[in-house]
Amino acid sequence: MTFKNIYTYGGRPAKRNLTVADIQANKARGLKMTQVDAHTRDEAAMLANLGIDVITIADLDIDEVRAGAPDTFVTGSQTMVQYVSEDEALGAAIRCAERGADAIYTPRGLGVVERLSKEGLAVQGHLGLVPRRSTLVGGLRTIGRTAEEALGLLEDFRRLEDAGAYACEVECVAVEALEAIRDHTNLVTYSIGSGSGGDVIFSFLMDICGDVENSPRHAKAWGDVLSLRKAIAAEQEKAVGGFKSEVTAGSFPDPAHTVSMKPGEKEKFYEALEGWRPLHQ
Repeated sequence: MTFKNIYTYGGRPAKRNLTVADIQANKARGLKMTQVDAHTRDEAAMLANLGIDVITIADLDIDEVRAGAPDTFVTGSQTMVQYVSEDEALGAAIRCAERGADAIYTPRGLGVVERLSKEGLAVQGHLGLVPRRSTLVGGLRTIGRTAEEALGLLEDFRRLEDAGAYACEVECVAVEALEAIRDHTNLVTYSIGSGSGGDVIFSFLMDICGDVENSPRHAKAWGDVLSLRKAIAAEQEKAVGGFKSEVTAGSFPDPAHTVSMKPGEKEKFYEALEGWRPLHQ
């Protein structure tokens, strides 16, 4: 893999597997990319080693993730409620970029997107189903299943692009709608639950690894980590129960897990104790 030399938003020289310009060029070429989330340096290192193109993270995890994946394109994500005002969102975005994030994701409105992009930040918005706004669209459902709704979604793409975003997470949109919209927007589309029409296919690590009880319909598991976690939990319960039981019964600690005094020293010690008096009374 060829890495590009860059300066971070914080002014530090660095290398990256991708730049924003590369991601946009890949969109134009029709080259599919991948995005997975990470929270720890070990997760980030694994994703980087396996060639995942983009890692999305909680913005507060930037230092931990950068330690594990120093050269991978990272998007620092803000939640809907972390930062109330545009000034707070901007300040947090700048701090995250200063510490090594290459782009900032926000599910907030166009005002926040425009404020961040005007400072030279690469901004990713969110269209389609925004789960925390699901009450406005009648609950958790697929967006764009009718021509009218798909046309409205296309208008949302145009407005987001006009606000200065370079990319958009597209969640739970009808497959045909995203396939058509993709060719009518310059936004890089990150598809989650919206089919293969996205430029970047996004899935959560817990879904990929089979680490949840009930995955959404669009998620696929290539592993069964949940069964391993349940087995570990059961083994922990067995072990702690054994510890409690043996301590209560007085059978632990036992001679196999303790160290005795040297031969003859116990008798000397006990004899000395009989005449022992504290120095200060």
